[in-house]
Amino acid sequence: MSVNLSKGGLEQVQNAATGKDLPPVHLWNPPFCGDLDMQIKRDGTWIHEGGPINRPEMVRMFSSILKKEGADYFLVTPVEKVGITVEDAPFVAVDIDASESGGTQSLSFTTHVGDVVTADESHPIRFTSDPATQEPSVYVMVRAGLEARLDRKTFYRLVELGHEQKVDATVMFGVTSMDAFFPMMPAEDLD
Repeated sequence: MSVNLSKGGLEQVQNAATGKDLPPVHLWNPPFCGDLDMQIKRDGTWIHEGGPINRPEMVRMFSSILKKEGADYFLVTPVEKVGITVEDAPFVAVDIDASESGGTQSLSFTTHVGDVVTADESHPIRFTSDPATQEPSVYVMVRAGLEARLDRKTFYRLVELGHEQKVDATVMFGVTSMDAFFPMMPAEDLD
């Protein structure tokens, strides 16, 4: 099925996206119009009809109208909603900034589409590992159920900021941001 976002819908999105805030996709509940031949690869590349979208402005605009409902991802305008495929997470965190103010450390992540998010209780950091290979993956919540997977260099920089902290009866290795501790693994596993 071939679906195109309407010109009117895209114009409304572009107008909203040129401001400082993201479009209010959480308020938009248009009818579902079908699936679009669009995919976000694990490395953050957006693919449309088999080829990469090479214009960063276009990718940023599409990312601003991305919405997650359950396990499904959609591009949403005020007048239509189309399904897309996301291979892993829709965003990739490509940088981390650690700062401290008043004794409180904050970890802020920048995504490949320019979003900046500070990890806290509303924007948690999640650690997983592949059951077969034990390769770790780390994610941070960006907005409304949309996560960013940390790229390798950002992951290593995050690990450098780690420390041990007792959680219940177990000493865990993890990171702290905005007074929230995000455990990565039991400290005994570091040996």
